[in-house]
Amino acid sequence: MSKSERYLDLPLEEVIGDRFGRYSKYIIQERALPDARDGLKPVQRRILYAMYKEGNTAEKAYRKSAKTVGNVIGNYHPHGDSSVYEAMLRMSQTWKVRQLLVDMHGNNGSIDADPPAAMRYTEARLSAISSELLRDLDKDTVEFIDNFDDTEQEPVVLPAGFPNLLVNGSTGISAGYATDIPPHNLREIIDGVIMQMEKPETTLDDLLQVVTGPDFPTGGIVQGLDGIRQAYKTGKGKVVVRAKTELEDLRGGRQQIVITEIPFEVVKANLVKKMDEIRFDKKVDGITEVRDDTDRTGLRIVVELKKDADPNAILHYLFKNTDLQTTFHFNMVAIYHKAPQLMGLQALIQAYIDHQKSVIKHRSEYELRKAKAREHIVEGLIKAVSILDEVIKVIRASQDKRDAKNNLIDSFSFTEEQAEAIVNLQLYRLTNTDVTTLQKEAEELKNRINELEAILSSEKKLIQVIKKNLKRVQKEFGEDRRTQITAQIEELKINMEVLIAAEDVRVTVTDSGYVKRTSLRSFQASSKEPTGMKEGDRILFNQELNTTDTLLLFTKQGNYLYIPVHQLPDIRWKDNGQHVANLVTLDRDDEFLCAMGVREFTEEDSLLFLTKDGMVKRSQLSLYQAARHSKALVALKVKDGDQLLSVTRTKGTSEIFLATNQGYGLWFGEEEVSLVGQRAAGVKAINLKEGDTVIGAETFSLDEKVEFILATQRGSVKKMAITEMEKSSRAKRGLVMLRELKSNPHRLVGCMRIFAPTDEFVLRSEKGTETTIQAKSYRPSDRYSNGSYAVDTQKDGSLTEMKRIPNDPINEKE
Repeated sequence: MSKSERYLDLPLEEVIGDRFGRYSKYIIQERALPDARDGLKPVQRRILYAMYKEGNTAEKAYRKSAKTVGNVIGNYHPHGDSSVYEAMLRMSQTWKVRQLLVDMHGNNGSIDADPPAAMRYTEARLSAISSELLRDLDKDTVEFIDNFDDTEQEPVVLPAGFPNLLVNGSTGISAGYATDIPPHNLREIIDGVIMQMEKPETTLDDLLQVVTGPDFPTGGIVQGLDGIRQAYKTGKGKVVVRAKTELEDLRGGRQQIVITEIPFEVVKANLVKKMDEIRFDKKVDGITEVRDDTDRTGLRIVVELKKDADPNAILHYLFKNTDLQTTFHFNMVAIYHKAPQLMGLQALIQAYIDHQKSVIKHRSEYELRKAKAREHIVEGLIKAVSILDEVIKVIRASQDKRDAKNNLIDSFSFTEEQAEAIVNLQLYRLTNTDVTTLQKEAEELKNRINELEAILSSEKKLIQVIKKNLKRVQKEFGEDRRTQITAQIEELKINMEVLIAAEDVRVTVTDSGYVKRTSLRSFQASSKEPTGMKEGDRILFNQELNTTDTLLLFTKQGNYLYIPVHQLPDIRWKDNGQHVANLVTLDRDDEFLCAMGVREFTEEDSLLFLTKDGMVKRSQLSLYQAARHSKALVALKVKDGDQLLSVTRTKGTSEIFLATNQGYGLWFGEEEVSLVGQRAAGVKAINLKEGDTVIGAETFSLDEKVEFILATQRGSVKKMAITEMEKSSRAKRGLVMLRELKSNPHRLVGCMRIFAPTDEFVLRSEKGTETTIQAKSYRPSDRYSNGSYAVDTQKDGSLTEMKRIPNDPINEKE
């Protein structure tokens, strides 16, 4: 077998683990996370270095972006051109970085997320402040390494004349690590660096007097000093970022909300679209128009309001439901000592200070070497000029340059370097004035050497040099703060009654979960028969409610959906509704049981829950008022294998009647069921025989005439009054309601209360056939009767369920 065809038998997890480990290390160190010293990711550093090396600097003309991108890919960064160009674009976008590192001509995108022009159309050069990042790169200040193909050298880190990581921030995702460092104000950060550098014992509270918080390029208002302090202490924390808004008066007593600054990283076009959708969907009453008036003078979004609208309530609603207010999560991770570290403000500043000390130290050592070498040559030249005639004589007598140098070294004790400088000296430099110039240069060199040696020997002097550089950058490039900082996070209280136009609407819910609200005008203009349903679907709820009411939708697994009526989709009566899963996240296997409209969540009212396994629970209705309505909430705890059977709104004084599959009926008072919490499972309502289940549960009061309609699996139906039963107590077996037969006994599939003689019920059989029956068609029977046959089970199969056809009581708004 040839060498290239050898196979290694290795466990998959070992191979995957090894390869992924290498890949992770690479993308953590060499791709997605910035260096704590210069604040740059490798691709950004390579772009800046490539432009610097090509002389594409701030004082020269712009060059095609494609040229730079090609240069970066060809020499330093063998990756996709789009990733390099995107990194270059980000460094040139005023809404992304606080201090631009690349100065670009042409379309470089927009805050609306418009695509930038292709790199062949745009031109770029380094910005003026980028020169500070690259300054002294040629003075051995930082380490250089070979590029990917060992043909060039590239810097490991830039000298970084200002704290770029904190000033421009960074964002990135790698394997197991992510980073989110917000931009800051250059002046504040430099003051913070100087404070910590001059007084190493500086505390975080001292720094917070200078560095007040993030300073986003898009401005806005940051709320939450505690969050800022926590983030600066640990590297993790969160603050609220809010748009800057003001109210303007219009003619006719109307007002408009004007937005002039939006939160960082928010796409303006999406924000305007979302706000306009709220207006269009009538989720808030009072907005007449949302428009984007942004032009070259600055950002401006206008929300025009109706005359009697409450601007503060609308603004709070927009803050809560759009990106007009966002949360910024600090996650200050950077590469330090070749490893990713979560760093607080002091640690990041210290990393920068240590880097600057190293840079200035290396620069001083480089300049000292150069100054000493020059001083040595100047000394030789001064000596040569003072014995000029002898020097010329020796040179004239020499054979060639090498011989001349040797003769000078032998005759006058010059060094090799001095002899080289003398033989290369031009004749016109031998005038008397040049002696003075040389002596002056020697003096200057001596002072410079003393100065550099002092810097290298004194930490204090080293700090002074760094401080002087930083102060110069601060003076030249410092700008006023754009983001306003407020100490407290304002709580958003939204009074929906103020924001919603109170309107009576028709609300329908179907068995399979399609919901809609319809204006009464559309409802009255139609046949009023339930329409707009998918085939096989049935109406579960059909009532008139107000837009300020709430719809509670209960499921068989014991969950409930809390949906304010104004949030239901406004759909014509004859059109299909929208599935409730579009409004609320919901378990796919769950089925809908019933719905109710609630005007007020009062403490006097309670909800009574009954399950198939005979559990009963009563809880205050007020417990079911939810603040969040984005997902299904727990109405009661349902045990495995059990199902919720009925939910009724009561006053706590009702009578409860239960019917079971095996024909037992139990009547007891609701006061026997104590009030419990929202998530409780409840107590036993009826003592079931093995294999029996509850199939019907109804509530009533003693002063009413109460009759039930019962249906069995054999297609038999009977009407029975409550007077046939005797009142008992909770957790008993109950009384039989059917005559017991030895062979093929009757089993109840439904037991429902009759509210009016016109009540109609649907009987569904195994084969899917449906038979409609009317309550008035049956005479009352005693509890030992098995009723009369309504369905031919020989032909249609056994009955499986009985359902009430929802009627529309005129004033039934509960």
